[in-house]
Amino acid sequence: MFELPKLKYEYDALEPHIDAKTMEIHHTKHHGGYVNKLNEAVAGTQFEGKSLEEIIKSENLPTAVRNNGGGHWNHSFFWEILSPQKSEPKGELLEAITKTFGSFEKFKEEFEKVALGVFGSGWVWLILKDGELKIAPTRLQDNPLMSDAPEKGLPILGLDVWEHAYYLNYQNKRAEYIKAFWNVVDWAKVSELFLK
Repeated sequence: MFELPKLKYEYDALEPHIDAKTMEIHHTKHHGGYVNKLNEAVAGTQFEGKSLEEIIKSENLPTAVRNNGGGHWNHSFFWEILSPQKSEPKGELLEAITKTFGSFEKFKEEFEKVALGVFGSGWVWLILKDGELKIAPTRLQDNPLMSDAPEKGLPILGLDVWEHAYYLNYQNKRAEYIKAFWNVVDWAKVSELFLK
């Protein structure tokens, strides 16, 4: 049985960038819904008893397993790379970002452009692929670990650009939400994923 993970901070800890009400609804209702529906979808199937990562990397996933498994994995990952402490990348991660994108500022510009370009609901990721950093968008609850992802790789940073992630506070202003995101990224966690 999959369970909703506990957050390492309170719902109001990311304010004013992400408000407490959005965090609470996003975590309990949206993520909680994915967990419940995933448990229903895998019951009595070949996916029962498998790890979440094993499931999402499987080929030919039934729609309910794909959507809810992706939703559970993506959100579990998202909560982990957020922090109330504002930080910036350093060390090897910053070197890799600078080498790939020219500077941290240029990376942010490129990431924001891709995030704004996601049509409808989806995610934008910073991934490690063959030792290189790449920005990769995915639709709905897909992610770059999935066997048929358009750009496969290891996610080290991800941003939820579904409207439920920002609409209470930002309404239709996705660009403002994306800019606010930089204030709550846990770069130490992203660096840990990068070095691993």
